[in-house]
Amino acid sequence: QVQLVESGGGLVQAGGSLRLSCAASGRTFSSYATGWFRQAPGAEREFVAAVRWSGRRTYYADSVKGRFTISRDNAKNTVYLQMNSLKPEDTAVYYCAADPSFHIIIVVAGAYEYWGQGTQVTVSS
Repeated sequence: QVQLVESGGGLVQAGGSLRLSCAASGRTFSSYATGWFRQAPGAEREFVAAVRWSGRRTYYADSVKGRFTISRDNAKNTVYLQMNSLKPEDTAVYYCAADPSFHIIIVVAGAYEYWGQGTQVTVSS
């Protein structure tokens, strides 16, 4: 069983930066693939970024490539999402997700077993 808690959301002006954290409980979290997804009002949950358990393989949605960076510190059981050059269209609730499957389809929300409660990110223009 893994519990995920996101933090770091808030209100920022366009062009600003935020760093989201996803802290996990459970000794086996270091072997889990972890992803960030977001959901704006009235929209479906969409993939943002993901990282394999080793931290060496990362994946990004085209809309955030070059602006967002995902990383993990397995010693701290934490995954981060550094968000730079934020745009108003990045406004959403951001969710952390994790799954122990080595073969997970990492960009698909339905593939993940564990989810956090989400943290709100609001980017003003």
